[in-house]
Amino acid sequence: MELRRFRARDGREVILRSPRWSDLDDMLELVNSLVEEGAEVNLCEPYNREDEADWLAELLASVEKGDRISVVAEVEGHVIGHVEVRIGRCYEGHTGVLGIAVKRGYRDLGIGTELMKEAEQQARGRGLKLITLEVFATNSRAIHVYEKLGYRVIGRVPKGIYKDGRYIDRILMAKELHSDEACDHPSSGDAGMKVSSES
Repeated sequence: MELRRFRARDGREVILRSPRWSDLDDMLELVNSLVEEGAEVNLCEPYNREDEADWLAELLASVEKGDRISVVAEVEGHVIGHVEVRIGRCYEGHTGVLGIAVKRGYRDLGIGTELMKEAEQQARGRGLKLITLEVFATNSRAIHVYEKLGYRVIGRVPKGIYKDGRYIDRILMAKELHSDEACDHPSSGDAGMKVSSES
């Protein structure tokens, strides 16, 4: 289902929509491009098509059941970004954990930020009150964008990541959602910002 369209900073049209099974090859290309570039995300080896099919099937099923929010960004017929919010259970049902990825070549164009805004709007509509996310301490660009969107650092796991022969702290960030927050994204036209390699 298409949610909305906007223009990225470079003028290209971006469609935000729900994921579908036909996105399998684009999603596989997205995740493996992050592994190949050594992006600051928690992925260390390429996925094969069977692994990605299993992941996508689980994603679509959890979205259908209402356990997860998922939005993809499509440019020129291909998925180049994805955001999801895993909704908590039981006493954590008012919370969600956000993860985001934007393919290299499509960052710093406002796409990541718009994906996050869309996910937050849907989370707010589901009654969620708090979203958390994790980020590598070395990913200062992503941290800066998250802070601009209202996320605040609430914790740090020293040496929580071991990548390329060195330890990196893992940063935990959170944002409270308020039902009276204005929806500040346009339904069309220009939109700004971006979000990082995991953004």
